[in-house]
Amino acid sequence: MSYVFISIKDIESANYKWIDARFSLKDPGEGKRKYEEAHVKNAVHWDLNDDLSNLHEPGGRQPLPRKDELVELFESSGLELDDKIIVYDDGGSPFATRAWWILQYAGFKHAYILLEGFEEVKAAGIPIDSDKPQVERTTVTPNWNESIYASRQYVEETVEGERDNTLIDARAAIRYRGETEPLDRIAGHIPGALNFDWEQLKENNVYRLDKQLQEQLGEIVDDKKEVTVYCGSGVTATPLYAMLAHHGYDNIRLYVGSYSDWVSKEDAPVGVINPQ
Repeated sequence: MSYVFISIKDIESANYKWIDARFSLKDPGEGKRKYEEAHVKNAVHWDLNDDLSNLHEPGGRQPLPRKDELVELFESSGLELDDKIIVYDDGGSPFATRAWWILQYAGFKHAYILLEGFEEVKAAGIPIDSDKPQVERTTVTPNWNESIYASRQYVEETVEGERDNTLIDARAAIRYRGETEPLDRIAGHIPGALNFDWEQLKENNVYRLDKQLQEQLGEIVDDKKEVTVYCGSGVTATPLYAMLAHHGYDNIRLYVGSYSDWVSKEDAPVGVINPQ
């Protein structure tokens, strides 16, 4: 089992750098406001829209920032590749996992996702303040890990049968089946994809690490198989990516553009499941 998630009770020293990734899809300014009110002492804030996405780029609703933009984010946050890093949000959200995946992509090997949310952090007595940290800028040369990134072409080759790769759709089953689509231009899923709703990964806003969940994941895909996860925008698939990694799946990719990128092409094939 890989070490992806960390619990407050397992934090044994102060030798971590903290990233606050709180955000709200319903209120995009909420995460910044919460951070300004209180955060883990010396934590930096990474905003989903401003830091973990480049909304001006093509490639779905939450496109990945350019590599030079990510390097600037790392350096201005005072990070180094060997740092021990903890990323947190409000608990059981996909924002810390998105930040964590980006750190994995860049080659940070000691980054962890906090199981609990910020309120539990406060209750545990970890130092909290509202001051903007004085960050000492660093120089970072990422070791980009392209083996965890799935391009649109990669997914197209999977759909066409040119790759032995299992696609897993992390959205709710009703969207996967094509019964409704509140955000993208056409309902359905990428042809051939299986479905595992990311909401199953958590309980009471804490990610589950129990044996039953591991067995549920094993029913979807074998841990020896190559897996590519996606969702609507490349955000809520990251908890599924992280959970698979935690349980020892070591051949996983994230289709960052996800379904919103897939259906941006008019002639993209779409699968639907008609109710019986």
